[in-house]
Amino acid sequence: MVRRKLPREFLKSGSGRVGLLFLLVLVATSVYVLATFPLDFGIRFWSNPAVWADNPKNTPPAWTDSVSSHKLAPQQSFGTSRPTQILKQTNSTINIYEFGTDFQADEPPTLLSLSISDVTFSGRSPVFGVRFVRPDQSQLLLYSFVVPGASTGESPPLTRYHATPFRVELSGDPGATASVADFARSLGVDVNAVQLARQGALRVLFGTPVNGTFVVLKGHYTIQVQTQLYDSRDSVGSVALVVGGSAFGLLGTDSLGRDLSVGMLFGFPVALFIGVVTALFTTIIGTLTGIVSGYVGGKTDTLIQRVSDVLNNIPLLPILIFLAFIYGQKLWVVVFVLTVFGWPSTTVVIRSMVLQIRSQQFVEAAEVIGASKIQIVIRHIFPQTAPFVLAQMIFTVPAAILAEAALSFLGLGDPSIPTWGQILESGFRSGGVFVGFWWWILPPGLLIVFTAMTFILISLGLEPILNPRLRRVR
Repeated sequence: MVRRKLPREFLKSGSGRVGLLFLLVLVATSVYVLATFPLDFGIRFWSNPAVWADNPKNTPPAWTDSVSSHKLAPQQSFGTSRPTQILKQTNSTINIYEFGTDFQADEPPTLLSLSISDVTFSGRSPVFGVRFVRPDQSQLLLYSFVVPGASTGESPPLTRYHATPFRVELSGDPGATASVADFARSLGVDVNAVQLARQGALRVLFGTPVNGTFVVLKGHYTIQVQTQLYDSRDSVGSVALVVGGSAFGLLGTDSLGRDLSVGMLFGFPVALFIGVVTALFTTIIGTLTGIVSGYVGGKTDTLIQRVSDVLNNIPLLPILIFLAFIYGQKLWVVVFVLTVFGWPSTTVVIRSMVLQIRSQQFVEAAEVIGASKIQIVIRHIFPQTAPFVLAQMIFTVPAAILAEAALSFLGLGDPSIPTWGQILESGFRSGGVFVGFWWWILPPGLLIVFTAMTFILISLGLEPILNPRLRRVR
């Protein structure tokens, strides 16, 4: 009956209910991430700049457009494998891939990129061209290139851009910038390619000249990708175009264009893993050594206490720096060090409790009737320390998460795995905190606080259960 009342006693506590709700959110999010993300997400995606190449850099969340005083440029992606129009000529075929956008933002896009994949040809190399048509019907040939021909020893049909698509950032390519400079001069604005590269070619492409500068020209823009093929067997797998926005996703992007919401999500299971594993091992080792030290006594007690004193007085940071230099910045190194240097504090407290418990009459009675030391520890001593052990383990979880975040903030975390501490560290290292990139700083900090508060609220809800005197007061 008492055990049945314990869950109800826990749920009577407001802090217990809130803590349990927060824990369910943490666990559900972690399960979702583990079920949908690859385990090598950090190496294959997060640490791979090519994955985020088409994302805008240092941009706020997309929802900030609703509270902004001016309309932000949205992120737009287009892609197709079928041409919009096919023009037959005498010796070739021209495939036209047309992408249109109704641009109504108050500022120009942040990038314009083209990607082409799986180009197959048998004879003459295909020729690609990008034509840019503005709302005022003015247009320019923005970019053109020829697919590399056959190398020595190659025989048709030839395939290009199969494993890695051909990608060009039209907003920064020197050839495209020169075309935009010529177009600006045709509008009466004298600007060279160097000035244009510094000011931004997209400001000219998506703008109209007013008093020597460019103001955003709103309306319908058309980007035509034209492919000239010289053999009926030639083909193009897919063509993709990205118009980079000035706002992106749920939580914005960092200086590499990485979607911060994805990094925050992956941080959930990592934080729980670090906290739970560290707390579990720390509590188990600390409890076992504390019981042995307090109950056995003698030289065993002296040895354990001296080891605890030594570990308690060794500075943690130099050890971590040394191990990171020897073994690399690995997650298991952080967990190992936190465990090794975390159990002595539990040992000292458990030992003091055991010294009082072993002098109790029920322990002496068990010794008189011939109970073994293991039986006495399991049946009489450990149950008396269990409430403290459980509370200590719950408190250790947020402590371990905060410790990992602090170490990552100092650059000692595993760079192959995105954690909230590392996102914070990259924000400070890249100067995001000084230039007002709040979406890079606040969310990971709030998630760390949220996780720590979860376990603190659960421990507060468990207090009336673990402490009978508090239960009677209630």
